[in-house]
Amino acid sequence: MLSSFAIYRLASPTFLVLIFHTFLFSLSVSESLHLLPTLPYVSKFSPVLFLPSLKLEVSDITQKGYEKKRTKLLAPYIIQAPGEDTSPHITVTHRNGGTRDDRYRSDIHTEAVQAALAKHKEEKMALPMPTKRRSTYVPSPIETPSSQNSAPPPDVTAVAPPSRGPRVDLPSNTVRGMSRGQSRSSMMETADGVPVSSRVSTKIQQLLNTLKRPKRPPLSEFFTDDSEEIVEVPQPDPNTPKPEGRQIIPVKGEPLGVVSNWPPALQAALARWGATQGKSPALTALDITGKPLYTLTYGKLWSRSVKLAYTLLNKLGTKNEQILKPGDRVALVYPNSDPGMFWVAFYGCLLAEVIPVPIEVPLSRKDAGISQVGFLLGSCGVGLALTSEICLKGLPKTPTGEILQFKGWPRMKWVITDSKYLTKPSKDWQPHIPTANTDPAYIEYKASKEGTVVGVAVSKVAMLTHCQALTQACNYCEGETLVNVLDFKKDMGLWHGAVMNRIHTISVPYAVMKACPLSWVQRVHIHKARVSLVKCRDLHWAMMAHRDQRDTSLASLRMLIVADGANPWSVSSCDAFLNVFQSHGLKPEVICPCATSPEAMTVAIRRPGVPGAPLPARAILSMGGLSHGVIRVNTEDKNSALTVQDVGHVMPGALMCIVKPDGPPQLCKTDEIGEIIINSRAGGNMYYGLPGLTKNTFEVIPVNANGVPIGEIPFVRSGLLGFVGPGSLIFVVGKIEGLLMVSGRRHNADDLVATALAVEPVKTVYRGRIAVFSVTVFYDERVVIVAEQRPDASEEDSFQWMSRVLQAIDSIHQVGLYCLALVPANTLPKTPLGGIHISDTKQYFLDGNLHPCNILMCPHTCVTNLPKPRQKQPVGVGPASVMVGNLVAGKRIAQAAGRDLGMIEDQDLVRKHQYLTEALQWRAQTDPDHVLYVLLNAKGVTVGTATCVQLHKRAEKIAAALTEKGSINTGENVVLLYPPGIDLIAAFYGCLYAGCVPVNVRPPHPQNLAATLPTVRMIIDVSKAACILTTQNLMRTLRSKEAAASVNIKTWPTIIDTDDLPRRRPPQIYKPPTAEMIAYLDFSVSTTGMLTGVKISHAAVSALCRSIKLQCELYSSRQIAICLDPYCGLGFVLWCLASVYSGHQSILIPPFELESCLSLWLGTLSQYRIRDTFCSYSVMELCTKGLGTQTELLKARGVNLSCVRSCVVIAEERPRLALTHSFSKLFKDVGLSSRAVSTAFGSRVNLAVCLQGTTGPDPCTVYVDMKSLRHDRVRLVERGAPQSLPLMESGKILPGVRVIIVNPETRGPLGDSHLGEIWVNSPHNASGYYTIYGEESLQADHFNTKLSFGDPQTLWARTGYLGFVKRTELLDASGDRHDALFVVGSLDETLELRGLRYHPIDIETSVSRAHRSIAESAVFTWTNLLVVVSELCGSEHDALDLVPLITNVVLEEHHLIVGVVVIVDPGVIPINSRGEKQRMHLRDSFLADQLDPIYVAYNM
Repeated sequence: MLSSFAIYRLASPTFLVLIFHTFLFSLSVSESLHLLPTLPYVSKFSPVLFLPSLKLEVSDITQKGYEKKRTKLLAPYIIQAPGEDTSPHITVTHRNGGTRDDRYRSDIHTEAVQAALAKHKEEKMALPMPTKRRSTYVPSPIETPSSQNSAPPPDVTAVAPPSRGPRVDLPSNTVRGMSRGQSRSSMMETADGVPVSSRVSTKIQQLLNTLKRPKRPPLSEFFTDDSEEIVEVPQPDPNTPKPEGRQIIPVKGEPLGVVSNWPPALQAALARWGATQGKSPALTALDITGKPLYTLTYGKLWSRSVKLAYTLLNKLGTKNEQILKPGDRVALVYPNSDPGMFWVAFYGCLLAEVIPVPIEVPLSRKDAGISQVGFLLGSCGVGLALTSEICLKGLPKTPTGEILQFKGWPRMKWVITDSKYLTKPSKDWQPHIPTANTDPAYIEYKASKEGTVVGVAVSKVAMLTHCQALTQACNYCEGETLVNVLDFKKDMGLWHGAVMNRIHTISVPYAVMKACPLSWVQRVHIHKARVSLVKCRDLHWAMMAHRDQRDTSLASLRMLIVADGANPWSVSSCDAFLNVFQSHGLKPEVICPCATSPEAMTVAIRRPGVPGAPLPARAILSMGGLSHGVIRVNTEDKNSALTVQDVGHVMPGALMCIVKPDGPPQLCKTDEIGEIIINSRAGGNMYYGLPGLTKNTFEVIPVNANGVPIGEIPFVRSGLLGFVGPGSLIFVVGKIEGLLMVSGRRHNADDLVATALAVEPVKTVYRGRIAVFSVTVFYDERVVIVAEQRPDASEEDSFQWMSRVLQAIDSIHQVGLYCLALVPANTLPKTPLGGIHISDTKQYFLDGNLHPCNILMCPHTCVTNLPKPRQKQPVGVGPASVMVGNLVAGKRIAQAAGRDLGMIEDQDLVRKHQYLTEALQWRAQTDPDHVLYVLLNAKGVTVGTATCVQLHKRAEKIAAALTEKGSINTGENVVLLYPPGIDLIAAFYGCLYAGCVPVNVRPPHPQNLAATLPTVRMIIDVSKAACILTTQNLMRTLRSKEAAASVNIKTWPTIIDTDDLPRRRPPQIYKPPTAEMIAYLDFSVSTTGMLTGVKISHAAVSALCRSIKLQCELYSSRQIAICLDPYCGLGFVLWCLASVYSGHQSILIPPFELESCLSLWLGTLSQYRIRDTFCSYSVMELCTKGLGTQTELLKARGVNLSCVRSCVVIAEERPRLALTHSFSKLFKDVGLSSRAVSTAFGSRVNLAVCLQGTTGPDPCTVYVDMKSLRHDRVRLVERGAPQSLPLMESGKILPGVRVIIVNPETRGPLGDSHLGEIWVNSPHNASGYYTIYGEESLQADHFNTKLSFGDPQTLWARTGYLGFVKRTELLDASGDRHDALFVVGSLDETLELRGLRYHPIDIETSVSRAHRSIAESAVFTWTNLLVVVSELCGSEHDALDLVPLITNVVLEEHHLIVGVVVIVDPGVIPINSRGEKQRMHLRDSFLADQLDPIYVAYNM
């Protein structure tokens, strides 16, 4: 490392400082050497040692993957054949894939980075490596070792979720039996049945360890709870360095000399040389091998240019019309390998007085920035393009042979300018050459930071003056030879190659440089060139290849102009090049860095020095100071120093100031970094066609500290950041377009690239290709680094490089990286000369089209402006809560009620409605042949019906079987295990006839017994069922070998198959002694994975059925269609109970039949002219996704839904507004009314609270502020307001039901439009939980609880859902104003993060919008980290694109940092039959490492 140090020859005290630095850095080399990943020697290892770590894990690796993994692991240790060299040796390869981009090369900086990394190494921070699926990616040779530490990971947010009661555990790990009252905080802190040493747990432990580090800068706590503003600017640090110097005085360049025979215009110079020095060479072009291809003389250049000018003005249109007029704009489209044709076209346009607009050759429709070039052509009004014949042939064509219309381009006519197509002018025609004036001469394109391409117009006088200034500054003489490696179409390549001084330009194209990096040095040697025009890249390439050529001499050079010398990292390239080529005659004083920009043209250039004179000094600046915009000589931290070289003095005839880069153009102080602005006749005039932008850039009047203009002269912004050093030397430290403003500090993209490249990129980064940009996320700029990864880089090398870059940038620049991504080699969008197109790369990143192969997100380190975590206020009933009548705290109490159930006078009806068994018997006697149920199959064919008498007789048979076969006693529990159908209904009534308590259970899925059978077993155990009623098929399944693998099949209770029962009647039909006895048990698994059974009494059953009958106006002549799972809640009530009570006919459609015939449900509605139908969200989603595009086909089949007046979605959740809206919109074409779709709401304590009836107002929608919701408040906002959430009313409250909104902590009633827990009082409330433990306190708390003040007599049941009541302007059936109930979400599901309450569905909705490839997503927390699981419906290459997008959207919209992002296959997120996500199941599977994820990213 030390051997490659460049020797600095400095004639100033800085030299000593630098030597001292070098000494210091050399000390840290040995410390940093142990950072290198040490490769084990062959002799020390044998392959056997590595085999134990290769054991196959369950769901971890396929056999094929195992073999690949094994081969890769053992490859480095396979013994080589004797004679092979195994010693590590370093060779300089000729432009191989791993060479660094040495524009940024600095050995001192490399050492600084190594020293910074050594510090981090001492802290031993192990970063968790992302997990990739083995099948798709290269297998990782080394597994992260499992930690045996089983202690719970630390709480990193210090806000514990509130507890809602004691814990009730059920003995199973498949479905956790757990009451809603239990807090999940205990579950969060342990892995809950998952071994904490699982790979996932270990990685999360690692992640939490990284998060325990103190952040830099510290989190500012400046968020107040009630403030509407989310983020405020943090208080400035008092230690921030501030500029202390006096105000800068404008710097004046030397006066522009007056030369007597100076031509009046640039064209006049060409005319002079064409006439007087016709044989003199003007331009030599090289072929691909670097040999001269042709030489264009001044005579040829003049005559061809005149021919082209004549052709353009006279020969393009028909005889009478002139297509081009002076002042029109013309595009010049020439390849970089053909400077001759370009020169002819450029000077031909000047002679014709049309304005050339040189652009790059478009190669395809997908070129980086192609549409932006179209914007340039459009803003310049270009309609004609000049090109060469060869170039035209190479342009992309349509199948008919026409040139492709490029995206965003105006329509263009193409003109070929080869000599054979040009017309020789008549003898008397001469081009008009006026004296140079302020009209535009040509337009140079310029891409801004955002990617927009604008045209800088250069006037004729500016072009001429600029040539004069360059001639004076560079001391050009007539007839000198210049070797140009730059792009000859723009910038310095165009300006220095001008014809003013009869210079002979040798143009070395980029393609030649790629093939032969030394070609420009050879051209200097062969032609004894006096001047060479290069970039740092060319210096570096020449150094890499110089040992191929020993006899080249650079002694002839008097000026080596370094075009990107303004880049602060150019100094090391210049020094290293001098170090190598000094022995080849290169003199130190000929190296001339310069600073240019398209707007200001040449800003400053170092004049060629006098041999032996001392070289200018360097500035060694503190990067910390630079980030605050001040100049401080670096003295303390040697690692964060930036050495910059000067770019010489300001140009002749120019005046220069330094102004603040943002805000008004206020003059800087002498020790302040600012933007360089120039006043000169030799600069750009405007952005063509963009007067607004022009004013801010080309007409800047600097102001002093008081805001008073210092004069009237307009200056031009150069876009360069710098300062004026001693002796009026100009120093440039960066460009505005590379400026990243993070948390009020400035960082330069080039500086970050240099640091990243100093972290041993050779193993990882392909050809040093690194892009740095910032994206705005959550009110600040965030730094993103994207690099191309070498094809042979291993996962470990890449991850290690990324984590070290993170540490290096943190140490040296004191800025946190937001994201670091590696993409496959050669996949980033390229600029025409092969660089990285930054703005397109940024757009790819934001659109999710970057397709990285490795990604590391570090939001925890760099997002320091999050709101302060909310501190919960102590709970107490204060004076503000005093109630007066129906008011609380001055607002109407948030309560609502359905209409009265009313009394039944008729005794016959009382008997009929007391018990469902009596209702069925009564119907069997009075109307035996009335069809109650019709069951359809997938083809829409009726496969079963049940009349009143048939149902009664089947129930009797089952009751007899229960008493005989099962010897069941009255009051014992019987499990019903049936597919959806009439058998289930008959078995239910059979149990009631026998006096048993039916327990309805979803049958196990025959293809997935391992997952579904344990739940069945658990419910059977928990309910202590004495018997199972089922079908023959299911009985065989329960006793099968497959079942035995999941549960103990020998301990099933008695199983009775009800398929073929003998015709027997029970001795008597049981009648309960009181209506308060239990009718049935309703078991359900909640979305949090809790199994809860509730007891439903006979009185509750008849009250509920009566309530539904009144709300939906159900009677014997009505037909309804039900497409629901009939296993719990309101779905079971509608399927089995309501028809027997009300006498209406139910058409039953099992939801699983829709999988084979999507249109079954909608077709049935149309065929039977159904007015009322009930479905689940999963059915609605199936129809929306599967039939949404087939409405025309449905119409053709005659499907017409105009008959449907109410379609109710049955659910226990917040209405899914997006889905119901989509459904209504899509099927509007087949007649569905937009008012038809509505929702119901039920909970465990009350199966039906709301149900949209046939009368009453339509459900209303409100928009609430999400920020307020997180603070448990409701603030209504307008539609479209930022952070607004639409909520739909959950249907009308059922008759006999009262609801009130209660503060779950104080248990006091809340006012109107306040968020609280929904409590319900109704005759059909459930009687209590059915659990193995007699949890009396819990029963009382959830089913029979009272308000803490107000109305202390009424007994309420707690639904466990948050919601609010809002009085609307609508009127209900009785003429009163309607109170709408809005459900926000389940209290158990809410995530408590940073003291705020989040509803998973809101975060999931945001995540699903983040990218088109996200099919479904679910969130949960673990140890207070937010985990997001997303299903990928696109290609697996998109997987890593989702990680930053998900992190961004959650940060932007919810102000949360995602801890872990898990990308999985479609269908992995478990969803129950009601269409609800089982988030806790998912959480357990994730922690047990059972998801087989495509990718897991641990955000640091």
